[in-house]
Amino acid sequence: MTQLLGLVLLSFTITSFFMVPFIDFLFYLKRRFEVNKFDSGDHKQTPIHDQLMKGDEAIPSGGGILLVALLTILSIIYSFFTPFKDLAGLKILLFALVSFGLLGLIDDIKAITTKRQGKFLGLGRKTLFIIQAFLALIIAWFLYSFIGLNNIYVSGIGNFIIGWWYIPLAAFVIISFANAFNISDGLDGLSCGLLTICLFAFLALASATLDLNLASFIGIWIGSLFAYLYFNIWPARIFLGDAGAFGFGATLAVVGLLTGKILALGIIGGMFVLIVGSSLLQILSKKIFHKKILPVAPIHMYFKYIGWEEPKIVMRFWLAQALFAIFGLWMALLAK
Repeated sequence: MTQLLGLVLLSFTITSFFMVPFIDFLFYLKRRFEVNKFDSGDHKQTPIHDQLMKGDEAIPSGGGILLVALLTILSIIYSFFTPFKDLAGLKILLFALVSFGLLGLIDDIKAITTKRQGKFLGLGRKTLFIIQAFLALIIAWFLYSFIGLNNIYVSGIGNFIIGWWYIPLAAFVIISFANAFNISDGLDGLSCGLLTICLFAFLALASATLDLNLASFIGIWIGSLFAYLYFNIWPARIFLGDAGAFGFGATLAVVGLLTGKILALGIIGGMFVLIVGSSLLQILSKKIFHKKILPVAPIHMYFKYIGWEEPKIVMRFWLAQALFAIFGLWMALLAK
């Protein structure tokens, strides 16, 4: 426990040291490329969403680039000093973080050099999904082959061995959380605040199961998020961007999968499930019934649309996420 707390504090200190210069650098890039910016026209598809986001154009995006880099470097350094020999789980976590982070980096570079309109700037949606699916299948195969995960445990019912079917299931979970996190990254402090609460639940679960490698990785991650959230809560000075959103979402899914608690992951990450679910229902409604369920989706943007203040939305989503995390952790520990 002492080592774990030390990792949190060390990660927080190092991230804090680099955060202000990195924000200044992003502001410099934003001013540097301002003259080259143009309107992509994608905003015509989401006029209400873009109107609600008005004013955020002045804030630089790309904080996730620094966080992904520091989390990767600190975790690798930690691996050289850990007394535990089996680092397969840590390697899979880092692969998920870096691979999905690089995928999001394409969009971040586009956001820095062009005018931000619409959600995806760098890659088309189909191309993005194909690459996500490819990466997720690789990660799922790693979990199946090197960790030996091939089951679903349902508390009170039993353990179900599903064999290689675990691979497409795990890939679906990874893709879902990567996109859920990206969709949730719309209000100051929302996505990373929800993530931090989730990670505390998984930290408790990893500690309870004596998975000290996973617990240490989570501790480093939490320390970095504390430093970032100081600058991301309302009024934000920096946004995460897609490198952080895709990287963190996929890695959160892998953290949950490594605990062996797929159902608990869905509960602990309940607000992410709710947010992506609201967007999915909106899309299906438009496709099938040719009308919207809500004036704007996802659900947190709807609350902003009806007049809720942004900090109020974020705080209440954090509270709801805390309840999901407690309930999910309780369920997971019952099944331990």
